[in-house]
Amino acid sequence: MLALIGVVAILALTAAILSNRASPVAALILIPLVAAIAIGQGAQAPALMVAGIGKIAPVAAMFVFAILFFGVMTDAGLLDPIVRRILKAVGRRPSRITVGTALLALIIHLDGSGAVCFLVAIPAMRPLYDTLGMDRRILACVASMAAGVNFLPWTGPTVRAASALHIPVLDIFTPMIGVQLAGLAFVFLVSWWLGKREEKRLGPIWLAADDAPAPAPDIAHPDAEPGLARPRLFWLNLALTLCAMGVLVAGVAPPAVVFMVAFAAALLINYPKVADQRARIDAHARSALLMASVLIAAGAFTGVMGGAGFLKAMADAAVANVHPDSGRHIPFVLSLVAMPLSMVFDPDSFYFGVLPVIAETHARLGGAPVQVAQAALVGQMTAGFPVSPLTPATFLVAGLAGVELSAHQKFTFPFLYGASLVMAVACLLLGLFPL
Repeated sequence: MLALIGVVAILALTAAILSNRASPVAALILIPLVAAIAIGQGAQAPALMVAGIGKIAPVAAMFVFAILFFGVMTDAGLLDPIVRRILKAVGRRPSRITVGTALLALIIHLDGSGAVCFLVAIPAMRPLYDTLGMDRRILACVASMAAGVNFLPWTGPTVRAASALHIPVLDIFTPMIGVQLAGLAFVFLVSWWLGKREEKRLGPIWLAADDAPAPAPDIAHPDAEPGLARPRLFWLNLALTLCAMGVLVAGVAPPAVVFMVAFAAALLINYPKVADQRARIDAHARSALLMASVLIAAGAFTGVMGGAGFLKAMADAAVANVHPDSGRHIPFVLSLVAMPLSMVFDPDSFYFGVLPVIAETHARLGGAPVQVAQAALVGQMTAGFPVSPLTPATFLVAGLAGVELSAHQKFTFPFLYGASLVMAVACLLLGLFPL
């Protein structure tokens, strides 16, 4: 009965979110409460919720201050000179333009926002594609690949996986640096190949236009305000960012502390006036608090589902139907289907509802839950998010690139899935998953 109610709770969570009948925050709070009441543990539910929230608090803090830090760096114009150099370097050769598109999207996506990445990268590159007559589907595809493979400790899927399984975010991410490099190598190789294919298709057209002046790029950031850029502080801001990234990857301090200190320093360096500091916080508070509220609600959900015994009961039921020798292959199998699962599961219902059950099952069979988190990250709403109908980013990519949604999905899906499979194999070769 406990396992059955647990399954019903997860299905209810998925249905409520996908049908837009409830926001993720409301569903994550109310559904486990109802489930706890159904098994007679309503009185214990508040304590379980608080315990769950306590476990994800460091991850939520890291996410909030990471968003604020990268928001301030963007406001100060840290990325602008880098973007201009890329646009200047690509010229009018299609193979350079496609590789430049991937590099630009990769750099813009460092703040972890797919929407901002596409809002900046695609309008900046589209004039070049249109001038040469290049296929806009390639623009959408290359930008999607670069953003999809670029999972970082502060991006949504990584944060969700760490919160759902109560695993330190760096324990998940650091072993996957080599995996991500393999994925990025695939992205740039495919981008170059697509560009070469366009050169062959266009023939002498691009050669005739190669010496012509490139159209002026538009690199305006969304919601940018005049007077915020600090070009004289570029090198100082770059040093601060690289220092923060180095300390983070080295594990010298907890991620939340790294971003708290980096954000405070960024504010004081770029906007010494208190009024300006408040304005910068207000400008980025909405996006930071929106995700933080989801993480806190998810802490309540996993606290009840784990503390009340739902996860254990569902895992026991799953273990009874899985051969013990097959259990060690769960991460690799999940990594093979993680990207397609983005088409049917939104990130909240998968990472907070489905992933804990898979991780608990894997643990009961002698595996490490961190492997399940890493398996999910090679595709579920990472490589999969730019083509998933469940994310606004998919519609944004298609709209900005000027292509039909179905055309974007059909063209881009195989390349994104290919990147996911490359990373899955890399996980095997690097020893993250057992052979």
